[in-house]
Amino acid sequence: SRGYLVVPTCSEAELILRRAAEKGIIDYRPGDSEFKVLKPELLNEQQKMALEKISALLKKFGSTGVQQVIDRAVYELLKLIVVYPVDDEHKLTDKNGNVLPDAFLVRRGTTAREFAYTIHTDLGESFLYAIDARTKRRLGEDYQLKDGDVIKIVSSRGR
Repeated sequence: SRGYLVVPTCSEAELILRRAAEKGIIDYRPGDSEFKVLKPELLNEQQKMALEKISALLKKFGSTGVQQVIDRAVYELLKLIVVYPVDDEHKLTDKNGNVLPDAFLVRRGTTAREFAYTIHTDLGESFLYAIDARTKRRLGEDYQLKDGDVIKIVSSRGR
């Protein structure tokens, strides 16, 4: 398999882990190499055996492989980056006070103005500048966003 990346995956194991985590039965984040059972009393014998098999799979391969495939596809093949828009650059919140509620996947090389258009056409059309929430630096319309940027868009419409 020259030139190809082969990632062993087990989507069924990933689905089981995610569903159990959503129910608070286990502590697991997608891509983790292990999980912790928080509420064993909620598991029947069949479920306990399934989790033991999944645990062995994680020990052997390091993960279910699903998150690794998603990450490689998004970041390397599609060349996307994650940018977080905020309304309050000091508290990192939206207008309702939610901390970092949104994450946008945009192509590498996206400018601050293009990002404003991605959020809303009115924001792009009335774009004045952006603010890097980490450094509090003012960014011009041609600033190329970087992966992980937390950005406030300032517009003439006050949105």
